[in-house]
Amino acid sequence: MASPKSRCSSFATTSRTHMRTSGWTIDDSFLTETKNTQNRKLSQKRKTLSCQFSSGDQLSPWPTYTSGQTILHNRKPCSYDYRKRAGSWLKQPLGITKPRYLERLENYLRKELLLLDLSTDSTQELRLQPYREIFEFFIEDFKTYKPLLSSIKNAYEVMLAHQREKIRALEPLKAKLVTVNEDCNERILAMRAEERYEISMLKREKMNLLKLIDKKNEEKISLQSEVSKLRKNLAEEYLRYLSERDARKILTADLNELRYQREDMSLAQSPGIWGEDPVKLTLALKMARQDLTRTQMELNTMKANFGDVVPRRDFEMQEKTNKELQEQLDSLRGDYEEVCKEHEILLQLHMTTLRERDQFHSELQEIQRTSTPRPDWSKCEDVVAGGPDRWQMLAEGKNSDQLVDVLLEEIGEGLLREKDFFPALGYGEDIPPLLRFDGLVENKKPSKKDVVNLLKDAWKLRLVEEQKEKFPDFFFSFLEHRFGPGEAMAWAYTIFENIKLFRSNEVMSQFYAVLMGKRSESVYIKQKETVAQLLKEMTNADSQNEGLITMENLSTVLKSTFPFKKEEKIQELMEAGGWHPNSSNADLINYPSLFIEVPTSDEEGQSMPFVQKLWEQYVDEKDEYLQELKQELGLELRDEVTLPKVREALMNIDPGLDKQTLNGYLSRAFQVPRTELPEEGEEKEDGIVVQLKIALERLQMTDIRRMGSREQEPAS
Repeated sequence: MASPKSRCSSFATTSRTHMRTSGWTIDDSFLTETKNTQNRKLSQKRKTLSCQFSSGDQLSPWPTYTSGQTILHNRKPCSYDYRKRAGSWLKQPLGITKPRYLERLENYLRKELLLLDLSTDSTQELRLQPYREIFEFFIEDFKTYKPLLSSIKNAYEVMLAHQREKIRALEPLKAKLVTVNEDCNERILAMRAEERYEISMLKREKMNLLKLIDKKNEEKISLQSEVSKLRKNLAEEYLRYLSERDARKILTADLNELRYQREDMSLAQSPGIWGEDPVKLTLALKMARQDLTRTQMELNTMKANFGDVVPRRDFEMQEKTNKELQEQLDSLRGDYEEVCKEHEILLQLHMTTLRERDQFHSELQEIQRTSTPRPDWSKCEDVVAGGPDRWQMLAEGKNSDQLVDVLLEEIGEGLLREKDFFPALGYGEDIPPLLRFDGLVENKKPSKKDVVNLLKDAWKLRLVEEQKEKFPDFFFSFLEHRFGPGEAMAWAYTIFENIKLFRSNEVMSQFYAVLMGKRSESVYIKQKETVAQLLKEMTNADSQNEGLITMENLSTVLKSTFPFKKEEKIQELMEAGGWHPNSSNADLINYPSLFIEVPTSDEEGQSMPFVQKLWEQYVDEKDEYLQELKQELGLELRDEVTLPKVREALMNIDPGLDKQTLNGYLSRAFQVPRTELPEEGEEKEDGIVVQLKIALERLQMTDIRRMGSREQEPAS
């Protein structure tokens, strides 16, 4: 049966394997130290088992056909009775019992395998450890075959290591595949939305054009009906005029006949009254009648020739109207042809869109067939402590990446509770000073609320004391003072594991960033000072000292405290404080409630939305400031930059920088003490240089913010 140390080793190996599969990273020094510890324990176990399994340094011969069902008596391997009976089995026949050495090895293997939990994939590799130990016993006992067996073992170990590295290298491809799948889905959805929008617009335009064509056709039919009506009226008027003309001619002929008769009667009754010659008059009358007959014939000829002729004025009017209608018809015909062409183009575009849609649909089906399905987060409701209600509270407003962090925290919290000891990280240079220790340290298993309160107490003490020592050294001294020198290391590892796990907690994440050197503690201190200054200004604006101020006063306080914030940023802060667009400036707000922490136990250490929005704006403004600095320098991240160029760029983007603050930024970016910085105008172009990427990362760690608008004049 395995010793407690070997069980600890197996548990450490199992934990390490599980942490690797869960996405945890472990320092190389920790792996090396763990491996050395396992090797030492394996050598001790080999010495112990060599005493148990060997029988007078001789191996028992046993043929392969012997049955392995013989049960050994329960005897101590190293007792006198055992040595006394050691030679008795040599005198017995070969087919009776199995060699004790082989049977002890088999019993040891079975016990080691029973101790392992083989229900998960993470322990399949751990199952090889008992076989390795059995093989090591064979190598040590079979001295003659030791080189050959060692080379065989090394070859398999090299191959297993190679396969593990290959599997580890393929792990990022899963995340990349999921990212590519999400990008493809987003692009397909965007293209579908664009396609639907274009199709709707084309359909709408087509309907408008069809309505226009129908309208023009109706106008054409109306004009044609009007022309037909005018022609009919013209024909009726023409017939009426002909009738009137014929009647007039008949009447004129009758009048002339009556006049001729009256003249003849007058001449016959009184021939002497006329002074002229009757013959002459008769001749004149005859000639007149001949002229009348000729004129009548000409008139009849003209009537016959021009009976259907329209008057010129009417003809010109009808011709003008016809010309206008013809122009309108030509215009409509041109519009109709253009609409037909556009319709053909739309049909072709529609067919192309349909083909692209079918292609994208087939691609989508192929991607859905080959891609990893979206996770069903509702499955976590029964796994997370607290049931569906707590999971709904944890998952509210979070994306898939944040949900993975929440799930890892829940799983990690359970694993953290199960651990009784932490393996120390050793004394490597990359290990933080407060964690440099060798061996096992106790897990104090505090609650999440206790850790947050402990970190708050450390910050309070740090803010009131002079900051002479580095923050990790200060925190270790704080733990020694709080829990005693003997328990300080255990509490240091316990706090470290908790703040490394709960990254979503505001207090823990900020403390972890400062403790690991990823952020300067001046950032946290300046943020606390800003919040305190803001609360002080609101208190001064509260003339009645009732804890209430109007929205107008809140806006005034924000603008006076943050004079360089844009109007939309001030608006965001007011909305986080409880202001709504339909609210009036006279509405009162309880301003002390903006600065308290969330009282629920699950969100211990979380600030109210107003303070969170203030921190988010600070981070965004810092990123914009550094991006503006990069654009001002006009260099790539891998290029090197000199101190004079950075000084000039900072003064250009932020003319309100005073000399002390500017030197602080330069000292941080170039890792040079302020006393050793050259004065302006005394720098050399080939002096202090640093890669732009490194300089921006250093400035990102410190408290850097705009000191004035870019349009103002530089400070003298």
